[in-house]
Amino acid sequence: MLATRMSLFRWSQSLAVAGLAALLFLAGCQSAPVQEMSDARQAISVAKKAGAAEHAPTDLKAAMDYLESAESFIIQRRYDQARREAVNAKASALEALHASSEKASDDD
Repeated sequence: MLATRMSLFRWSQSLAVAGLAALLFLAGCQSAPVQEMSDARQAISVAKKAGAAEHAPTDLKAAMDYLESAESFIIQRRYDQARREAVNAKASALEALHASSEKASDDD
């Protein structure tokens, strides 16, 4: 009976340790910023179509540089940095789009 209790205790202890290890592993795993990268690419595409290459080349270049940096971080599996760069890429692309829209309306 005592042997059974000791065995059960060791088994439950092992299970608790395995569960804790699994939780720590999952907490350490991060996913690639797929949505942020997609958003950044779309924003850059829209900015280009709106004439950002002509009207806001600096903002558009910044957006493309941020996106390139994000892609590099993804290859390195540094997802937090990649996410930040993708968000920055989208923000710069939106600035380029806004500047392009303003200059296009000024030209009319």
